[in-house]
Amino acid sequence: MPRRSRSAVPPPVAAKPMPRRRFLATAAAVGAGAGTLPLLSRRGRADDVVRFGLTPVFLTSDLELLENLKAYLEARLARPVVLVQRRTYEEITALLLSEQLDAAWICGFPYIVYRDQLSLLAVPIWRGKPLYQSYLIVARERVAKSVVALRGDIHAFSDPNSNSGYLVTRALLAEAGETPSSYFRKTFFTYGHRNVVRAVATGLAESGSVDGYVWEVMGELEPGLTDATAVIRRSEWLGFPPVACARSLRDTEAARGIAEALHAMAGDETGRRVLGMLRLDGFAPAEPGVFDGIAAKYEAVRRFG
Repeated sequence: MPRRSRSAVPPPVAAKPMPRRRFLATAAAVGAGAGTLPLLSRRGRADDVVRFGLTPVFLTSDLELLENLKAYLEARLARPVVLVQRRTYEEITALLLSEQLDAAWICGFPYIVYRDQLSLLAVPIWRGKPLYQSYLIVARERVAKSVVALRGDIHAFSDPNSNSGYLVTRALLAEAGETPSSYFRKTFFTYGHRNVVRAVATGLAESGSVDGYVWEVMGELEPGLTDATAVIRRSEWLGFPPVACARSLRDTEAARGIAEALHAMAGDETGRRVLGMLRLDGFAPAEPGVFDGIAAKYEAVRRFG
């Protein structure tokens, strides 16, 4: 396919850890839109509210899911809980590191980059393992067998700080001496895995990088979209997006309570309802080594430049 133009794909935000000053500025800016409750450093709070962050994965817009998750956490913690959502992974990570969140469900990519500043609280278990894959997808009718066929495509990524929606593909290209801007004709970020599937299904993009867990669950919930796409590559198994807190807050009552609540979710009626909506088996204590595969991909991209 002839190449008409190149888009300048920004490097992953995590390619260089964000300086603390920038994080505080970002956190202050996004904190201003928190809603009814202002976001403040845990050390500066006088309230008893627990703030739990959620990145923009495909199910976070489901009001019933959010209501049940909030009800479950409040019952277990015996404290009011606010679920904090933002458009990008960067915004949630900024709030987490600046102690404006007690904990957050993040991606393995920012965890690896900022692991010296974060503590793992729990990792989801999906189909019996704390693991998932990244998928490369194309339109169902397209004849494509591997990433080789995608050269010159318009390609949809999820988020520049997503492992499955960006880093895995970028590392795959780095192994071949390529970057997204040199390999694809054009790229763009959808800021949501569901949106990647939708972009490929509707022809807005010719191919996309997406969370395999999301694609599989969408196959149950929105088969009309996934049926319009085909998976041409599955990555190796990698650490499932974890729940983490700022290391400085790991011994707080809120962080410990969130971890205990997540670990106990499968034994509670409301908790099982939440897990059912998420199609997860439960949450377990996280072993840092489960993210070694993501760390290797990050290092490969960092070395390549």
